[in-house]
Amino acid sequence: MDTLGYALFPTPLGHCGLAWSARGLTGVQLPEADEAATRTRMRRRFPGAPEIEPSLSAQVAIVAITALLAGHPQEPRDLTHLVLDMEGVPPFHQRVYEWVRRIPPGETGTYGEVAEQLGAPGTARAVGQAMGSNPYAPVVPCHRVLGAGAKGVGFSAHGGTQTKLKMLELEGARFGGPGLFD
Repeated sequence: MDTLGYALFPTPLGHCGLAWSARGLTGVQLPEADEAATRTRMRRRFPGAPEIEPSLSAQVAIVAITALLAGHPQEPRDLTHLVLDMEGVPPFHQRVYEWVRRIPPGETGTYGEVAEQLGAPGTARAVGQAMGSNPYAPVVPCHRVLGAGAKGVGFSAHGGTQTKLKMLELEGARFGGPGLFD
């Protein structure tokens, strides 16, 4: 990937990072513990890429991601219009990411269901590995993919499972009660 630059931007969950190339987004970083930690992670992920003003397409992505993380379930935010640069991403991961992007805000699926939809039953662990190395969260909404029995397991972003569940709640997902944190 030929990352041209990256930028940090504030969201209701903290400062996120976004990197882009001429072909699309090369990575998104959910908030770390603070802005400095997010910047450090971006520098490590995209060595040599400068922190610069976002391109027009990156600005569109920033607005869309910020709106998603603001959590207005009555106005679900779909990020499928954002273009990803998947150069260097393994083919199986690309297939997983493309399918997971179709899960609407507020809805979920399991690793096993994603594997079956891809025509690869029995590869739930491989789907989980793809989600664990997802460089585009939340544009590729790995937080919408749950463990068997709809368990909110596995999330590599800062805050782990609690962040995953918070993101689902912001989208209006419900799990048998009035709200995940009520």
